[in-house]
Amino acid sequence: MPGNKPLQNRMTPLGEIIATPERGTFFGNRGGPLHDDSKHLTRKRWVNQHWLVCVLDFRNRQRQVMSPRRYTELFFLDEAVAFAAGHRPCFECRYKDFMRFAGLWGAARGLQGRGYVKEIDALLHAERLNSDRSKRLHSANYGSLPDGAYVLFDDKAHLVFGDHLLEWSFGGYVKAHPRPASGEAVLITPPSTLTVIEAGYAPAIHSSAYMLV
Repeated sequence: MPGNKPLQNRMTPLGEIIATPERGTFFGNRGGPLHDDSKHLTRKRWVNQHWLVCVLDFRNRQRQVMSPRRYTELFFLDEAVAFAAGHRPCFECRYKDFMRFAGLWGAARGLQGRGYVKEIDALLHAERLNSDRSKRLHSANYGSLPDGAYVLFDDKAHLVFGDHLLEWSFGGYVKAHPRPASGEAVLITPPSTLTVIEAGYAPAIHSSAYMLV
């Protein structure tokens, strides 16, 4: 690590890339290198529309984090955070999860088969970014949100978890608030991903959530 400081490769639910020691339970990438040869982030925040969430261990492969001209490894607390930031399961290391995600994505749209990478990623890209490259937020009703969705509550990212909203931090969920029974929520998770969760895909959630409620 440069100067023994944490690398800038930890993700928030809002898609921000921050330097902090916590790694999380999943990692992913945005199609290529976002860093320079000294392992510092450039101004680039994605290379293409394929924003993936991967498992930490796959076929015993070993990587040097932020290797020159290789894709930038981005770390998430859990899969729900990765989904909120606009990522979807990797086709290679999470093939079964991707196929389940794509099948539910297609079913939610009345398709005869699953969704395909190009169309899924194109729609996600439109849903996750505004024209100025900032995170795009959406509206939803609190009463209809499934577990695993992310919302802004008191200007902080919170996970929908049963009757509660759980406040996110890099190290885990730190506080539980009662979930409003109705009313408009500021949705962080892209709507097309939300339809997949509603259709039955339960994103992996960090163990700290189960200790709070």
